[in-house]
Amino acid sequence: MHHEQILEHGGLQGIRHATALEAALARPRQRWDYGDLSTIPELAAAYAEAIVRAHPFADGNKRSGFLVAVVFLGLNAFSFHASNESVVVMIRRLAAGELPWGELVDWFTAQSSPRT
Repeated sequence: MHHEQILEHGGLQGIRHATALEAALARPRQRWDYGDLSTIPELAAAYAEAIVRAHPFADGNKRSGFLVAVVFLGLNAFSFHASNESVVVMIRRLAAGELPWGELVDWFTAQSSPRT
């Protein structure tokens, strides 16, 4: 996903820190296993937060973190409905450390719905 986004939108290729990526991908699963997260939208928010804040890629961390969350939702039979403008604002706030965890979860929950 990261590679395709860089090809399409530009930026530097590559992983900046492989262990940061591994840790970011493991963190949401661990939180799920320990009962900190209880819904699919919460878990999607955790994936977005972990990747965006870990900054494991040379470029495209915000795009990659958001796309991992949305693909995760889709793989778990959820749709995501936020506008492009809303996504840009929220993910930029997340990257800047200006988006509290509860607000991120509320946003993912409000913008996600189970597919029927």
